[in-house]
Amino acid sequence: MLDLSESRAQIDVIDKEITRLFQKRIDVCRDVAAYKIQNNKKVLDKTRENQKLEALSKLAEDGFKEHGICDLFTQVMAICRKRQYQIMKEEGVAQPVPFDCVDEIDKINATVVFQGVEGAYSHAASMAYFGDLATYFHVPNFEEVMKAVANKEADFGVLPLENSSAGQVGDVYDLLTRYDNTIVGEYYLPVRHCLLGLKGADIDKIQTVYSHPQGLMQCGKFLNEHSSWQQISQANTAMAAQKVIKENNPKTAAIASETAAKLYGLEILEEGINDNKTNTTRFIIVSRKKCYRRDASKISIMFEIPHESGSLYTILSHMIYNDLNMTKIESRPIPEQPFEYRFFVDFEGNLADAAVENAILGIKEEAARLKILGNY
Repeated sequence: MLDLSESRAQIDVIDKEITRLFQKRIDVCRDVAAYKIQNNKKVLDKTRENQKLEALSKLAEDGFKEHGICDLFTQVMAICRKRQYQIMKEEGVAQPVPFDCVDEIDKINATVVFQGVEGAYSHAASMAYFGDLATYFHVPNFEEVMKAVANKEADFGVLPLENSSAGQVGDVYDLLTRYDNTIVGEYYLPVRHCLLGLKGADIDKIQTVYSHPQGLMQCGKFLNEHSSWQQISQANTAMAAQKVIKENNPKTAAIASETAAKLYGLEILEEGINDNKTNTTRFIIVSRKKCYRRDASKISIMFEIPHESGSLYTILSHMIYNDLNMTKIESRPIPEQPFEYRFFVDFEGNLADAAVENAILGIKEEAARLKILGNY
């Protein structure tokens, strides 16, 4: 009969030896890093790693052990790379992140652009973030917001990035990739949708309802109770309210805010119609200046990776080994590369933190593309 204590004792001896050799391997990384620094070589040498895995796999006694050896040494080499990145940072050979640290984001007398018209939720978020000391103007779509900021027509742009009920605003994620604007702030706006109609309109006689696609989506249960209504999308909720005014038809209604009702003289036929009563939209504030507040605590990045097994884990492991807390991850298709995706990640930290600098260096070296979207 097998003695479990004896087997465990053998494992303890083996594990101690593995630990000793692993630490010795990590120590050799300093010499490897010194050579690569001196000869201006990249830390990741994919050809060398593949050759190493192939040679080690041949030492396996069976298929199960072969797979295990590949997994084990893939992680060992990844950990050793991370040590080399730390050494590069310690030696001062890593390029600094091209962002300026500031005490405050200058909101006073700022020119702010938002998508839609007055009364839209973007307008409300802009006013809440910047207050009465800013000058505001609106444009018809999200890309015009990014263009206005990039072309110096506005100091800041306000864009919805995600909603707690409907999820991401994909177009805005894509624009963050295409434009060189930087996220410098965010604002969480509680969303309370209302059904708006002309003065004296009867909810039982409504036939058509207008709203932004996400506004319609966020009121799905309410609209299902009125399944005979035709649902027509608009560029934003405030423009839906404007359309009801323009058509002057008591059989039409809009899903928009209470602010829009007051602004355009519409009657609230029913309020609080969104499915999720804690419905909230996260807005980002973008600037063409690459800067971050000294007390910034959230970082957003975008990266593209090789389309191969384990590549996403390899990138995210740079956060794990630097004790960084990832708070969000999203993916978006890369249009010119069918069925391949770029990833958007939020994590806690400040660009001045050593752990963040190490993680960014590793991701930059190993991703096909990295863009720091902002620290705020």
